[in-house]
Amino acid sequence: MQEKYILSLDQGTTSSRAVVFDKKGNIVHKAQKEFNQIYPQAGWVEHDPMEILFSQLNSVTQLFSEGVVAPSQIAGIGITNQRETTIIWDRETGKPIYNAIVWQCRRTAAMCEKLKEKGLGDYVKEHTGLLIDAYFSATKIRWILDHVEGAQEMAEEGKLLFGTVDTWLIWNLTGGTVHVTDYSNASRTMLFDVDKLCWDEYLCNQLNIPMCMLPEVKPSSSVYGYVGKNILGLEQLAGVPVAASIGDQPSALFGQGCFEEGMAKNTYGTGCFLLMNTGEKRVVSQNNLVSGVAWGYNGKIVYSIEGSAFNAGSVIKWLRDELHLIDNAPRCDELAESVDGANGIYLVPAFTGLGAPYWDMYARGCIVGMTRGTNRAHIARAVLESIAFQMTDLLEAMNSDSNIKLSELRVDGGASVSNIMMQIQSNLIRTPVNRPKMVETTALGAAFLAGLAVGFWKDIDELKEIREVDRVFEPQMSDEERDKLYSGWKKAVKRAMDWEEHVTNE
Repeated sequence: MQEKYILSLDQGTTSSRAVVFDKKGNIVHKAQKEFNQIYPQAGWVEHDPMEILFSQLNSVTQLFSEGVVAPSQIAGIGITNQRETTIIWDRETGKPIYNAIVWQCRRTAAMCEKLKEKGLGDYVKEHTGLLIDAYFSATKIRWILDHVEGAQEMAEEGKLLFGTVDTWLIWNLTGGTVHVTDYSNASRTMLFDVDKLCWDEYLCNQLNIPMCMLPEVKPSSSVYGYVGKNILGLEQLAGVPVAASIGDQPSALFGQGCFEEGMAKNTYGTGCFLLMNTGEKRVVSQNNLVSGVAWGYNGKIVYSIEGSAFNAGSVIKWLRDELHLIDNAPRCDELAESVDGANGIYLVPAFTGLGAPYWDMYARGCIVGMTRGTNRAHIARAVLESIAFQMTDLLEAMNSDSNIKLSELRVDGGASVSNIMMQIQSNLIRTPVNRPKMVETTALGAAFLAGLAVGFWKDIDELKEIREVDRVFEPQMSDEERDKLYSGWKKAVKRAMDWEEHVTNE
């Protein structure tokens, strides 16, 4: 008999990846395809949904073409995705009516201000667990319906479908037969009641979003459907169950083995995402964090509390691609390690506003504290520190909300390979930072959930045995030095906040 594997489709903000895992949670093979970022105006970010789809399909066909794994060996497919990114397509033709509006996009800031003025803020927080912000899907849907001719009428006639990226991929993989999402993705739309676990009719009415557009919401570990017979390049996968869907951040929480209440992980990706498992009870934040469903599995719902910083790994890319101060990401580490500190400078990477706990759409990036002695090594150091500072803000707010002091922070994501940044992080949060050998935890979480749905793994207890530690970083800075450094960051953030003029008209 052939050995069986689980295929994870990891659809991210800048690339689509296909990763095959074995029974021990090891990567057997993987492939990746990048796709274009579209910036029509300042603060606007779009993707071509067809390019997202084809990049994902191409990553799978490339993976199988290399002969390491055969399509017949795939027992199930799990999907994890960039969240909030909004796609609307024609039910009949399957073609998008507009580009995907990406989670980073700020075009609906004015619309969010109007919703706040209408007094919807408390209702949104109480029912969805979110704050009114351009980050989430609801106002993106409204924008597309407003700006594509005839879209509102088509939506009302049931001719248009909305989905986050998971929904778009499942729809296409199943040949247009399944329109579904999971609880974790639905939780990020600003239209989903996270206590009643259903779409919120009142909010849909307030935004004039026809509910017939919205996908069915199901547990994260569930056989939604099967790969269709005529899917371009995937003909040999026909009949394989599509058995998991989960947003990228809760997927990483699951992949990190944070199955117990009070366990937390941080992902250092394009953005920075800290999630804590709060069990079967939803924590209502007093510190501008958001709550939602982390996953649905085995008849139970697990909630999480979350804070996000919009720019983390993207700051290192900015240093490379826009400022040309480094040629590659490891060079940032080398420069940062060549100096003892940032020489008094702070970089606040509020390129697209500030996320939790500030939620300032009008903040913009700044570098403060420069002198004639500032050099590129100091800037590289300040870049890494800026990522760790943002995470520290989130963790302090989370500790306050949950009354839980972490015993360790589990970390993953592309930038977590930076030893110096993980050490800075441990110093700032005064807590050990635990990095696993398998840093592909986002893809692994989706694989775990798919594997559970198809019986590849028996239960969560079996998964607990899989995680292996690469390195634990212990705090090495005095409290006095740490407090001085952190207070400087707080001062710098105040300089960046409320920079842009408030927009009340579109």
